[in-house]
This record gives sequence, C-alpha cells and structure tokens, in this order.
Amino acid sequence: MKRRDFVKLSVLVSTWVFTGCFMSNRDDGYEGGNSSPIDNALPIPSLLQPTVKDGVNNYELIIKESKHSFFDNIQTNTYAVNGTYLGPTIKVTNEDEVSLNFTNTLKESTTMHGHGMHLPANMDGTPHQVIAPNQTWSARYKVKQKACTNWYHPHFMGKTAEHVYKGLAGFIIIEDDESKALDLPNRYGIDDIVLALQDRKFANNQINYNPSRMEIMRGYIGDTFITNGAIEPIFEAEAKEIRFRILNGSNSTVYNLGFSDNRSFYQIATDNSLLVAPVSLNKLTLSPGERAEIVVDLSSDLGSKIELREYKYGKTFLNIDINKKATSISTLPLSLASLDNLNPNDAVKTRKFVLGGGMMNDFTINGKSMNINRIDEIVPLGDIEIWEVINSMNIDHNFHIHATHFMIIERNGSSTSVLENEKGYKDTVYLRGGESVKFVVQMSDYTDANIPYMYHCHFLEHEDAGMMGQFTVV
Repeated sequence: MKRRDFVKLSVLVSTWVFTGCFMSNRDDGYEGGNSSPIDNALPIPSLLQPTVKDGVNNYELIIKESKHSFFDNIQTNTYAVNGTYLGPTIKVTNEDEVSLNFTNTLKESTTMHGHGMHLPANMDGTPHQVIAPNQTWSARYKVKQKACTNWYHPHFMGKTAEHVYKGLAGFIIIEDDESKALDLPNRYGIDDIVLALQDRKFANNQINYNPSRMEIMRGYIGDTFITNGAIEPIFEAEAKEIRFRILNGSNSTVYNLGFSDNRSFYQIATDNSLLVAPVSLNKLTLSPGERAEIVVDLSSDLGSKIELREYKYGKTFLNIDINKKATSISTLPLSLASLDNLNPNDAVKTRKFVLGGGMMNDFTINGKSMNINRIDEIVPLGDIEIWEVINSMNIDHNFHIHATHFMIIERNGSSTSVLENEKGYKDTVYLRGGESVKFVVQMSDYTDANIPYMYHCHFLEHEDAGMMGQFTVV
C-alpha cells in the first residue's frame, strides 16, 4: 500500500468527537469514501467512566457483534466491546476497588482476561471463567500493582486467536502515586496516546481468519497493518514530548518499530512497570502481548511530518503531523521508578519450561499439550523461584505468565545479554528460535488450590494449538 498524502485536518482538541468507543480529533467522524484505506485521524479509545457503588468502581462492558469501517464505504463484520472495534480504555489507580462487568451478547461463549493484572485466580478470565451468551461475568478485585499499561482480551479455550482477531481487546491503564508525581505527558488523547498495533488479512473487505497449518506454525501474519482499528491513521501532535503506550495486539507478528527519520526516543516502561530510568533507542522490538511506553520529543518539529514504521515488513502504523503548538510542557525525568528486585540467590526452586512441538503434532510445553483438566505446576505463595524457558524450535515464541510479573535475569545463559529496556517488571518475554531466558518470580497475595492460572506462548495460534499450561498457587 503506497503512502498517501496527508489530509489537512482543522479540528482542535476541544472539539473532539466520540464515535462508538473511540475519540477522534477530526470533525467528520470515523467514516470514509471508497474501497481504499480511509484518510482518517487516529481513533483514540474513549476512557470508560465507572459507576461507583459501595466504594467499588463498576465498569460496564458489552461484548458484541458489530460493523466497522476499515475501508471507505465498506462495513466489515467485527467483534467489539461497547463500540465497533476493540474496546474503551479503563483507567484505574493502585488501591482502587474495581468490578469489570462483561456482558456477552455474542452467539457464542467467550472469556475476558485482564492481561498483566494481579488478581485472584477466579477473576482472571481464563478458560475456567466462561461467559456464555446473554450472561454477565464480573472481575472484581482490589488493584495491587505499580503503574503500567495492561490490556484485556478473550482467553477462550481453542478460540482465543479468532476472538482477538475479530476485534476483542482494550487497554487497562494503572496509575500510582509515584507515576502521578513524575513530569511525564499525562493528558490522555493529547500527549498520552494508546496505540494498539495489529495486522489483519481481509477477503472481500471482511476479516479473514482461516490459518493453514503452516500459518499456525509460522504465524498468521496479515498484509494490512492497523492502529487502533484504522489503516495508516494521522495523529495531529503538539510540538512537545509525546508519550505513546504501545501494545503489540497482533496474533503472531513480531514488530520492529521506529520512526521514519530514525530519530531516537526513550522507552520509559515495560509490560508491568516504569523502568528505573529512561532508555534511549531508535528501534523497539515487541512480540505479541508485550507493551512498551515510549516518549518522543517533538518540541523542535512544528510543521514536520514523521511516521511510526514497522521495519521488518516495511509498513506504516501511524502518520504523525506535528501541526500544533504546545499547550503544556513536560521534561522527561532522569529517574522514573523504584523497583523492588527479587534476589535470584534467594530462589528456593528452579522450574524449566521447554517450548516444543511441530508440524505433525500440537505445540507443547515440557512435552505436554494443554489439558484443561490437568494442573501442571503447584507454586507455593511467597516462594522466590527461577523459571527457565527454553525455545527448542527454530521458530519464534514468547512466554506469558498470569497473575504476576517477573524480572529477566539471563538471556541465552548470560546476564549481560538482558537488554536495558527489558529490565523492568514484565509478564511476557520474547524468545527467538533456539533462545532461552531465565527470570526470577514470586507469587503474592492470592491462593487457590482448585482454580489455576495459565502460562503460555502468546503467539495466539500456538496457544490455541496446545502451547499452554496451568499452575495453582497454594
């Protein structure tokens, strides 16, 4: 797809309009003109406002069939939460009491998992918490974690990949006192921007989810790259520091991200926490399910245009038109967060997880494919452990763990191979073919001898094909 000329948009932030669950900074809504990608402003998921009852913030989320305009004058069938594609952003603060109330109006069952959230096992939204059609399921818990950018998405047994592909996903932003005190861009939709990056295949302008066995193995990778549900959208930016909260929301594509002028930017957060200090980069690699917060300084770029590019596949995710004077100034701090690092020397156990399988059989962890009736690991509450994950295949995988976060301590047998920008708390780690990682982890707060959490590859086709296991905390 060729790059299009920018369309001059004449809308101020004060006149933003809401379309479904999106906010847009153009004045003609989120619709378009012919069977080519729409020249449109970046859709920004709206902030969902809670209803407070008995001290609990209740968020009402409707899972539904919908229609969405990826292409001008074309309605594409989708799944969505509250809108036409993806879902609204939920913003909470550490120590909040929350209830995320999901009502399923689909014709099929699904679930809704709080990816990155620290919560009880029965509130995790795994295949054990099925939401049948016309039923409501609530994830109610107290927020107990540091500031970070998480997300929610389905986790239905054998159908996670398809349900996400059709459009079910949304952001959960957590703030805490430490993050609020920092001089970071924090005006949601203005200089604090969420970006859900995905790729899709379309057939006759409809989402085409029909992977072959080879595509399940190697990755079901689309030829159309989309950002917040739009193809090559335009973000009209102020000439100042801009914070992007980036989610690799794809099923199985690893993204190599950077700006079209190869400028440097700073990563300030990993999956589950701010970093101790900003890390300067000009390229960022994210595997499916991983998140990163970055700050890019546009203060000297008034009148310029740049692109957020994906360099492996040669695609544009976002056009950035720096056409507004700054209405607020922020200065990136030299230090960001204090992290309580676990000492690997205090580990009482090392567990090994070998990712394997192949063309003629299901994917496996430690030689076993997922069985919902089998508990694979029992983890004592409070124990510090080392988990070693080995990719025994010559294809990419990653490894996601529910309920908690971890610190990577080794890559390929060396502590010096751990990248500076992955030294925050994480819940998902990327492993290229043949790679291994070790991380230190501790389960805290919640026990349940009967209801398990999950660990799995977050390449969703791999997960659905068996690369997943279950653990209880006791």
